[in-house]
Amino acid sequence: MLTVNFKHIPIRANDYVLDLGCGEGRHAIGTAYYFPESTVIGLDLSFQDLQNAQSKSRDFFGKKTCTFIQANGFHLPFSNEAFDHIICSEVLEHIQDYQAFLIEITRILKPGGSLSISVPTRWPEKICWSLAEEYAQVEGGHVHIFNLRQLSEDIVQLRFNFIRQHKSHALHTPYWWLKCMFWNAKKENILLRSYHKLLVWDLLKRPLITRALEQILNPFLGKSHVAYFKKAHDKTV
Repeated sequence: MLTVNFKHIPIRANDYVLDLGCGEGRHAIGTAYYFPESTVIGLDLSFQDLQNAQSKSRDFFGKKTCTFIQANGFHLPFSNEAFDHIICSEVLEHIQDYQAFLIEITRILKPGGSLSISVPTRWPEKICWSLAEEYAQVEGGHVHIFNLRQLSEDIVQLRFNFIRQHKSHALHTPYWWLKCMFWNAKKENILLRSYHKLLVWDLLKRPLITRALEQILNPFLGKSHVAYFKKAHDKTV
């Protein structure tokens, strides 16, 4: 399930793409699929997630197509201006000092390169926090609720031009509200279980009716807010 839209990322043959905070590799694998002539690296702090990402990549392609690296995002093991494109999806909300994280991103991205960022949309996220304190308190949980306008201003100040934005995954928002409502239930609620089955069915089958419904609902109910930027060639933004 991809959050960023590759139509908005100008990846060309031989470009270097980093999926930063790749988790189990959905965007790294997606990039390798849609842009097989690019060089794709997925980086994460979790060794277990990286193992799962590598396994999924092999299962999907039958061979190695992505390189997965374990590293700390505050000290990335790459030279200055090493990448043409960076994807950082659903990561910043987990990081206390996200500004320092953005500075490191800026260091390794080439002038003219693209940065694709996604974070949970503000008002659906606030409802999750209000429904279950544990939602934000679990290990590795969310420590920020972002106003995308303010976050975009933070990124623009680092020599980026804002390109566009959109919202994604509207059908997932009610699921997370339900999950928070029944967070402490000893047995998974039947409504939550049924909705999860619906999401899995939608992911596997991609029926036209749910695709159309999500497109209609995304601007109002999207769980993720996605923004695209281009790094300036000089200090004038």
